Amino acid sequence: MSLGDENGYGNDAGRGDAYSTIGGTRQTRTRLPDGPAGDTYGPRRPPRSSRSLITVVGVVVLLLGAIAFANMGGGDSGNGGTSGGSANNKTGAAPTAATGTKPVTGKNGTIPSGFAHDEQGAESAAANYAVALGSAGMFDKDQRRAIAGAVYAPAVAAARQGALDKVYSDADFLANIGLSPNGTAPAGQAFISRSNPVGTKVVKFNGDTASIAVWYSALFGLAGDGSKNPVSESWFTNTFDLEWTNGDWKVTDFTQKDGPAPVGRDQAAASAEEMADAVEQYGGFTYAR
Repeated sequence: MSLGDENGYGNDAGRGDAYSTIGGTRQTRTRLPDGPAGDTYGPRRPPRSSRSLITVVGVVVLLLGAIAFANMGGGDSGNGGTSGGSANNKTGAAPTAATGTKPVTGKNGTIPSGFAHDEQGAESAAANYAVALGSAGMFDKDQRRAIAGAVYAPAVAAARQGALDKVYSDADFLANIGLSPNGTAPAGQAFISRSNPVGTKVVKFNGDTASIAVWYSALFGLAGDGSKNPVSESWFTNTFDLEWTNGDWKVTDFTQKDGPAPVGRDQAAASAEEMADAVEQYGGFTYAR
Protein backbone atom coordinates (compact mmCIF):
# COMPACT_ATOMS: atom_id res chain seq x y z
CA MET A 1 0.00 0.00 0.00
CA SER A 2 1.80 3.08 -0.71
CA LEU A 3 4.99 4.30 -0.87
CA GLY A 4 8.27 5.68 -1.67
CA ASP A 5 11.83 4.77 -2.33
CA GLU A 6 14.77 4.25 -0.23
CA ASN A 7 18.35 4.16 -1.41
CA GLY A 8 18.60 6.86 -4.03
CA TYR A 9 19.53 4.88 -7.06
CA GLY A 10 19.21 7.81 -9.44
CA ASN A 11 20.39 6.56 -12.79
CA ASP A 12 22.38 3.58 -11.60
CA ALA A 13 25.03 2.76 -14.17
CA GLY A 14 24.01 -0.05 -16.40
CA ARG A 15 20.40 -0.04 -15.23
CA GLY A 16 17.82 1.26 -17.64
CA ASP A 17 14.78 -0.09 -15.84
CA ALA A 18 11.90 1.88 -14.36
CA TYR A 19 13.05 1.25 -10.83
CA SER A 20 16.06 3.59 -11.07
CA THR A 21 14.07 6.80 -11.37
CA ILE A 22 12.35 6.95 -8.00
CA GLY A 23 14.91 8.81 -5.82
CA GLY A 24 15.81 8.05 -2.22
CA THR A 25 16.72 8.86 1.36
CA ARG A 26 20.19 7.23 1.46
CA GLN A 27 19.74 6.36 5.12
CA THR A 28 19.46 2.57 5.42
CA ARG A 29 22.52 0.32 5.79
CA THR A 30 22.36 -3.45 5.34
CA ARG A 31 25.03 -5.95 6.25
CA LEU A 32 24.89 -9.39 4.67
CA PRO A 33 26.46 -12.25 6.61
CA ASP A 34 29.32 -14.53 5.68
CA GLY A 35 27.85 -17.86 4.82
CA PRO A 36 28.50 -21.21 3.19
CA ALA A 37 28.38 -21.63 -0.54
CA GLY A 38 24.84 -21.78 -1.74
CA ASP A 39 23.40 -19.70 1.09
CA THR A 40 20.66 -17.50 -0.35
CA TYR A 41 22.01 -14.32 1.17
CA GLY A 42 25.57 -15.03 0.03
CA PRO A 43 28.84 -13.76 1.52
CA ARG A 44 29.16 -10.39 3.22
CA ARG A 45 29.90 -7.51 0.86
CA PRO A 46 29.65 -3.72 0.88
CA PRO A 47 25.95 -2.87 0.40
CA ARG A 48 26.42 -0.03 -2.07
CA SER A 49 28.45 -2.24 -4.42
CA SER A 50 25.80 -4.95 -4.43
CA ARG A 51 23.79 -4.95 -7.60
CA SER A 52 21.37 -7.57 -6.26
CA LEU A 53 20.66 -5.50 -3.16
CA ILE A 54 20.01 -2.44 -5.34
CA THR A 55 17.61 -4.49 -7.43
CA VAL A 56 15.78 -5.77 -4.35
CA VAL A 57 15.34 -2.34 -2.83
CA GLY A 58 14.41 -0.89 -6.20
CA VAL A 59 11.65 -3.45 -6.52
CA VAL A 60 10.39 -2.53 -3.05
CA VAL A 61 10.40 1.08 -4.13
CA LEU A 62 8.36 0.29 -7.23
CA LEU A 63 5.88 -1.72 -5.21
CA LEU A 64 5.36 1.04 -2.69
CA GLY A 65 5.17 3.74 -5.32
CA ALA A 66 2.74 1.73 -7.41
CA ILE A 67 0.47 1.09 -4.45
CA ALA A 68 0.56 4.76 -3.61
CA PHE A 69 -0.42 5.60 -7.18
CA ALA A 70 -3.29 3.13 -7.08
CA ASN A 71 -4.54 4.40 -3.75
CA MET A 72 -4.39 7.98 -4.96
CA GLY A 73 -6.44 6.99 -8.00
CA GLY A 74 -3.55 8.11 -10.20
CA GLY A 75 -4.20 11.78 -9.38
CA ASP A 76 -2.36 14.56 -7.64
CA SER A 77 -3.02 14.64 -3.90
CA GLY A 78 -2.06 18.29 -3.81
CA ASN A 79 0.84 17.91 -1.39
CA GLY A 80 3.49 16.18 -3.43
CA GLY A 81 3.04 12.80 -1.73
CA THR A 82 4.05 14.00 1.70
CA SER A 83 2.08 13.91 4.89
CA GLY A 84 0.32 17.23 4.46
CA GLY A 85 0.91 19.64 7.31
CA SER A 86 2.30 17.03 9.66
CA ALA A 87 5.91 18.11 9.16
CA ASN A 88 5.11 21.50 10.71
CA ASN A 89 3.10 20.12 13.61
CA LYS A 90 5.13 20.85 16.73
CA THR A 91 2.54 19.88 19.34
CA GLY A 92 4.59 16.90 20.52
CA ALA A 93 3.81 13.19 20.56
CA ALA A 94 1.05 11.77 22.73
CA PRO A 95 2.29 8.68 24.59
CA THR A 96 0.86 5.36 23.48
CA ALA A 97 -0.53 4.55 26.90
CA ALA A 98 -3.71 3.19 28.42
CA THR A 99 -6.58 5.66 28.12
CA GLY A 100 -9.40 3.78 29.78
CA THR A 101 -11.14 3.04 26.49
CA LYS A 102 -11.33 -0.67 25.80
CA PRO A 103 -9.58 -1.98 22.66
CA VAL A 104 -11.77 -3.00 19.74
CA THR A 105 -13.32 -6.44 19.84
CA GLY A 106 -15.10 -6.46 16.49
CA LYS A 107 -13.75 -7.64 13.15
CA ASN A 108 -14.50 -6.90 9.53
CA GLY A 109 -13.13 -10.11 8.07
CA THR A 110 -9.66 -10.31 9.59
CA ILE A 111 -9.36 -6.53 10.17
CA PRO A 112 -10.31 -4.94 13.51
CA SER A 113 -13.40 -2.74 13.45
CA GLY A 114 -15.59 -0.76 15.82
CA PHE A 115 -13.02 1.86 16.78
CA ALA A 116 -13.86 4.54 19.33
CA HIS A 117 -15.33 7.78 17.98
CA ASP A 118 -12.44 9.88 19.31
CA GLU A 119 -8.76 10.62 18.64
CA GLN A 120 -7.63 7.35 20.18
CA GLY A 121 -9.98 5.38 17.96
CA ALA A 122 -8.81 7.24 14.86
CA GLU A 123 -5.16 6.52 15.71
CA SER A 124 -5.88 2.83 16.30
CA ALA A 125 -7.83 2.60 13.04
CA ALA A 126 -5.04 4.23 11.05
CA ALA A 127 -2.39 1.90 12.51
CA ASN A 128 -4.47 -1.20 11.77
CA TYR A 129 -5.29 -0.01 8.27
CA ALA A 130 -1.60 0.58 7.54
CA VAL A 131 -0.99 -3.05 8.46
CA ALA A 132 -3.83 -4.32 6.25
CA LEU A 133 -2.90 -2.24 3.21
CA GLY A 134 0.75 -3.32 3.47
CA SER A 135 0.02 -7.02 3.87
CA ALA A 136 0.64 -9.92 1.52
CA GLY A 137 -3.14 -10.30 1.28
CA MET A 138 -3.19 -7.36 -1.12
CA PHE A 139 -1.61 -9.64 -3.73
CA ASP A 140 -4.60 -12.01 -3.69
CA LYS A 141 -7.63 -10.77 -5.64
CA ASP A 142 -10.29 -11.89 -3.15
CA GLN A 143 -8.35 -10.80 -0.08
CA ARG A 144 -7.49 -7.47 -1.70
CA ARG A 145 -11.12 -6.66 -2.35
CA ALA A 146 -12.06 -7.67 1.18
CA ILE A 147 -9.32 -5.43 2.61
CA ALA A 148 -10.35 -2.48 0.44
CA GLY A 149 -13.97 -2.92 1.49
CA ALA A 150 -13.04 -3.03 5.17
CA VAL A 151 -10.56 -0.12 5.14
CA TYR A 152 -11.93 2.45 2.69
CA ALA A 153 -15.15 4.42 2.85
CA PRO A 154 -17.67 2.63 0.56
CA ALA A 155 -17.59 5.15 -2.29
CA VAL A 156 -13.80 5.31 -2.22
CA ALA A 157 -13.42 1.52 -2.21
CA ALA A 158 -15.65 1.23 -5.28
CA ALA A 159 -13.78 4.00 -7.11
CA ARG A 160 -10.31 2.62 -6.44
CA GLN A 161 -10.87 -1.10 -6.85
CA GLY A 162 -10.00 -1.04 -10.54
CA ALA A 163 -6.73 0.82 -9.96
CA LEU A 164 -5.75 -1.57 -7.19
CA ASP A 165 -6.52 -4.62 -9.34
CA LYS A 166 -4.47 -3.17 -12.19
CA VAL A 167 -1.41 -2.63 -10.00
CA TYR A 168 -1.49 -5.99 -8.28
CA SER A 169 -2.27 -8.08 -11.37
CA ASP A 170 0.41 -6.64 -13.66
CA ALA A 171 2.40 -9.69 -14.83
CA ASP A 172 5.69 -7.84 -15.35
CA PHE A 173 5.44 -6.20 -11.94
CA LEU A 174 4.73 -9.53 -10.23
CA ALA A 175 7.57 -11.24 -12.12
CA ASN A 176 10.03 -8.56 -11.02
CA ILE A 177 9.25 -9.19 -7.36
CA GLY A 178 9.50 -12.95 -7.89
CA LEU A 179 5.80 -13.88 -7.86
CA SER A 180 3.72 -15.85 -10.33
CA PRO A 181 1.01 -14.13 -12.42
CA ASN A 182 -1.55 -15.03 -9.74
CA GLY A 183 0.56 -13.44 -6.98
CA THR A 184 1.94 -16.59 -5.36
CA ALA A 185 5.53 -17.31 -4.32
CA PRO A 186 7.69 -20.02 -5.94
CA ALA A 187 7.66 -23.46 -4.34
CA GLY A 188 9.80 -23.57 -1.22
CA GLN A 189 9.74 -19.80 -0.69
CA ALA A 190 7.57 -17.54 1.46
CA PHE A 191 6.40 -14.12 0.27
CA ILE A 192 6.66 -11.51 3.02
CA SER A 193 4.96 -8.13 2.99
CA ARG A 194 4.37 -6.78 6.47
CA SER A 195 3.99 -3.29 7.95
CA ASN A 196 4.94 -2.77 11.59
CA PRO A 197 3.70 0.53 13.09
CA VAL A 198 5.90 2.06 15.78
CA GLY A 199 3.87 5.21 16.46
CA THR A 200 0.94 7.41 15.45
CA LYS A 201 0.29 11.16 15.56
CA VAL A 202 -2.90 13.19 15.32
CA VAL A 203 -2.37 15.78 12.58
CA LYS A 204 -5.97 17.05 12.62
CA PHE A 205 -9.15 16.01 14.40
CA ASN A 206 -12.57 17.54 13.80
CA GLY A 207 -15.04 15.14 15.37
CA ASP A 208 -16.15 13.16 12.31
CA THR A 209 -12.96 13.62 10.29
CA ALA A 210 -9.33 13.06 11.20
CA SER A 211 -5.85 13.10 9.72
CA ILE A 212 -3.53 10.58 11.38
CA ALA A 213 0.16 9.96 10.63
CA VAL A 214 1.49 6.42 11.10
CA TRP A 215 5.25 5.80 11.28
CA TYR A 216 6.17 2.21 10.48
CA SER A 217 8.80 -0.20 9.24
CA ALA A 218 8.05 -2.48 6.31
CA LEU A 219 9.42 -5.95 5.56
CA PHE A 220 9.25 -7.08 1.96
CA GLY A 221 10.72 -9.90 -0.13
CA LEU A 222 10.93 -13.65 -0.61
CA ALA A 223 12.38 -15.91 2.08
CA GLY A 224 13.57 -19.41 1.33
CA ASP A 225 16.19 -21.33 -0.61
CA GLY A 226 16.96 -19.82 -3.99
CA SER A 227 15.35 -16.44 -3.29
CA LYS A 228 16.66 -13.67 -5.54
CA ASN A 229 14.73 -11.01 -3.61
CA PRO A 230 15.70 -11.50 0.06
CA VAL A 231 13.57 -9.79 2.68
CA SER A 232 14.61 -6.16 3.26
CA GLU A 233 13.46 -3.43 5.64
CA SER A 234 12.27 0.09 4.81
CA TRP A 235 10.75 2.94 6.85
CA PHE A 236 7.80 5.13 5.90
CA THR A 237 5.19 7.52 7.28
CA ASN A 238 1.64 7.33 5.96
CA THR A 239 -0.87 10.07 6.71
CA PHE A 240 -4.45 8.80 6.54
CA ASP A 241 -7.50 10.98 6.00
CA LEU A 242 -10.31 9.30 7.94
CA GLU A 243 -14.06 9.87 8.04
CA TRP A 244 -16.59 8.58 10.56
CA THR A 245 -18.84 6.44 8.34
CA ASN A 246 -21.53 3.96 9.38
CA GLY A 247 -20.27 3.85 12.96
CA ASP A 248 -16.55 3.42 12.25
CA TRP A 249 -13.46 5.20 10.94
CA LYS A 250 -12.80 4.68 7.22
CA VAL A 251 -10.04 5.87 4.90
CA THR A 252 -10.92 8.50 2.29
CA ASP A 253 -7.35 9.22 1.16
CA PHE A 254 -3.75 8.93 2.26
CA THR A 255 -0.27 10.15 1.41
CA GLN A 256 3.15 8.66 2.08
CA LYS A 257 6.74 9.75 2.56
CA ASP A 258 10.04 8.04 3.32
CA GLY A 259 11.32 7.60 6.85
CA PRO A 260 12.28 8.70 9.36
CA ALA A 261 14.75 5.82 8.94
CA PRO A 262 17.07 4.91 11.84
CA VAL A 263 20.75 4.22 11.34
CA GLY A 264 21.18 0.49 10.82
CA ARG A 265 23.27 -1.42 13.35
CA ASP A 266 26.17 -3.56 12.22
CA GLN A 267 24.14 -6.75 12.60
CA ALA A 268 24.42 -9.84 10.48
CA ALA A 269 21.32 -10.48 8.37
CA ALA A 270 19.36 -13.66 9.10
CA SER A 271 19.64 -16.60 6.76
CA ALA A 272 16.80 -17.24 4.34
CA GLU A 273 15.60 -20.18 6.46
CA GLU A 274 15.66 -18.16 9.69
CA MET A 275 13.69 -15.34 8.10
CA ALA A 276 11.06 -17.70 6.66
CA ASP A 277 10.68 -19.45 10.02
CA ALA A 278 10.36 -16.15 11.88
CA VAL A 279 7.58 -14.86 9.66
CA GLU A 280 5.66 -18.13 9.94
CA GLN A 281 6.07 -18.33 13.73
CA TYR A 282 5.48 -14.68 14.72
CA GLY A 283 2.03 -13.32 13.96
CA GLY A 284 1.11 -9.66 13.55
CA PHE A 285 -0.60 -7.40 16.09
CA THR A 286 -3.91 -5.65 16.45
CA TYR A 287 -3.00 -2.03 17.20
CA ALA A 288 -5.14 -0.30 19.82
CA ARG A 289 -4.70 1.52 23.14
